[in-house]
Amino acid sequence: MKIFKRILISLFLLLGLGVALLYIFDADYILKGVRIIYLKGYTSVYIDDYPHFENRKIESGKTQEWPIHKNYNKISATKKLQETHKELGTIAFLIIKNDSIWYENYAEDYGKMAKTNSFSMAKSITSALLGKAIQDGYIKNLNQPVADFFPQFDNRLSVGDLSSMASGLNWDENYYNPFSMTARIYLDDDIRELLLSLKVVEKPGEEFKYLSGNTALLAMVIEKATQKKLSNYLSESFWKPLGMQTSALWQLDSKKSGLEKAYCCIASNARDFAKFGKLYSHFGNWNGKQLLDSSFVKKSIEPRFKESPQYGYGFWLSNFKNKKIFSMRGILGQYVISIPEDDLIIVRLGHKRQTRPEGKTFPADFYTYIEESYKMFQN
Repeated sequence: MKIFKRILISLFLLLGLGVALLYIFDADYILKGVRIIYLKGYTSVYIDDYPHFENRKIESGKTQEWPIHKNYNKISATKKLQETHKELGTIAFLIIKNDSIWYENYAEDYGKMAKTNSFSMAKSITSALLGKAIQDGYIKNLNQPVADFFPQFDNRLSVGDLSSMASGLNWDENYYNPFSMTARIYLDDDIRELLLSLKVVEKPGEEFKYLSGNTALLAMVIEKATQKKLSNYLSESFWKPLGMQTSALWQLDSKKSGLEKAYCCIASNARDFAKFGKLYSHFGNWNGKQLLDSSFVKKSIEPRFKESPQYGYGFWLSNFKNKKIFSMRGILGQYVISIPEDDLIIVRLGHKRQTRPEGKTFPADFYTYIEESYKMFQN
């Protein structure tokens, strides 16, 4: 009994020491991760985590409903598509043809209004806000130096470099190390200091390197340029004009700091996310009104660098099936896939994604969603 008591006391002392060290080395955000991830039965981020964070509402206005295609849900998903949905926990799948919903399916307890985490699809939306800020005159152009807003940065670093993932910043894009910058900005309650401490260590504007810190810093630039919270600017710029069916939520680092996690974390639904696919497919025109400059949209969905044809400004790019495809993309297989030449938009939300095949720039499920959707049309 005495041995058991000594072991128990030793464990408590070690635990106390561990917690103390986290606070001493300013890594106490890890305790938040344990509480909202591991103690909830998860091993990583998950689509329903937004209630465990501070959020700011993205107000919607008058709803503009998606038209329903005359052949709505007349064709079932292919066998392979159904198997993929089951394997990966798809909770929403939409096919939009000629700007009308052609196929729509939901799983588990999720429905048309259900909110789930966008994850990195928010990067595309933040890039759209950059375009709007340029259009509104808050930011001069894609070449304006970040130093105009935050003088501590290298004058060579431009806002366009942040959007196109070509910053040269010393960001650690590691999803598995709890002490990495990526983990910290997801969990910490004040990420401004971390972002403003970043340094340019490679020449900006030279090559593509995917860093979440780019979009997080871009959010601070847009916030300072517009003197508006990103959620409010998003509401007035797109959420209301696009007629979103529900208000959304954007995760903050904390109520005190109040910075949106712009590299991720907009809680909304498949129908509303899809509207960004339509907006960009029509080069910023929404039902006859030009919400975003067409030249900015065109630049966004074309590669910036010949050596990196998979990325433009905030959007992932593909030529699968010899088609010009652009996509919003999140870490758990969140996709808004747009194929303008066929007037096609595919939206998928869910719990998991597949791994990326060797030599490919997208996870395997991305190609499945496209291929099987085309087979559904053939049927």
